[in-house]
Amino acid sequence: MAAIGRLSQKLLKSAALTQTRQLSAAVAHSEQAAKTWKILSFVVALPGVAVCMLNMYLRTQQHSHEQPEFISYSHLRIRSKRFPWGDGSKTLFHNPHVNALPDGYEQHDH
Repeated sequence: MAAIGRLSQKLLKSAALTQTRQLSAAVAHSEQAAKTWKILSFVVALPGVAVCMLNMYLRTQQHSHEQPEFISYSHLRIRSKRFPWGDGSKTLFHNPHVNALPDGYEQHDH
């Protein structure tokens, strides 16, 4: 019986040691993974965002700011009832430089 007890103690210690090694390996792996993602964030993601911002800035500089010709399509700008704000014909996020009303663009001074 004593031999079985010693054998079971050795097996338990061996299993505990193996589990401790696996946990420490997992911690080391997670630290390495976190370091890798941090480096990728600074080396890839932030420059990628900067390039996209530069691209959009340069595109807006080249863009002509003239309104396109208004064409009254019957399926666009349908107003079945008035909006509950303002004069009732403008949407909530209406931009007079970009959005047309059902009868055409608003006249504004530049």
